[in-house]
Amino acid sequence: MIGKLKGIVDSFGEDFVILDVQGVGYVVHCSARTLQRLPAAGEATSLSIETFVREDMIRLYGFRSDAEREWFRLLQTVQGVGAKVALGVLSVLEPPALANAIAMGDKGAVARAPGVGPRLAARLVAELKDKTPAFAPVDPALVALSEDVAEGKAPQPITDAISALVNLGYQQAQASAAVAAALKSAGEGAEAKVLIRLGLRELAR
Repeated sequence: MIGKLKGIVDSFGEDFVILDVQGVGYVVHCSARTLQRLPAAGEATSLSIETFVREDMIRLYGFRSDAEREWFRLLQTVQGVGAKVALGVLSVLEPPALANAIAMGDKGAVARAPGVGPRLAARLVAELKDKTPAFAPVDPALVALSEDVAEGKAPQPITDAISALVNLGYQQAQASAAVAAALKSAGEGAEAKVLIRLGLRELAR
């Protein structure tokens, strides 16, 4: 089994990179995000590898970090999610953002991935919510805030601030995370305009 490859980028395909390792060219399938972040042809790089062995083929999947590879494995524990869909999810959400989206029940963020409809997104969120903390640090305050917003229990300034950030084009998960961070510095009684200003500062980092 191959767990890691270190070599020279030879060329790119639509969903793969050919990595030259001491004269042997390995075809490694990657998420769009990983492909975009690889160096140019002729430069050195290394990838964590997941090896799929079937009767009729051997396929390599590459990741820039072990965390991304662990998420690739975890996503496929959900019925209806294969390697292609898992890569699609990782193409639109980095591991920290994916962890937050699942922890907060943000089905809309997950559903942005190619091949993931509303029903599958709901299943992913439901089945992986309890497993997320083991794969990435998720702020308990952020989860609590998200649940309060979903159940209509959050104070009006918080709801208004999140809504304002969403209207500015940010994803629900991003907006909730930014407002949760803003609350830590501004305090529970902060007005919506203060939370919006601090939230935008968080998002600009």
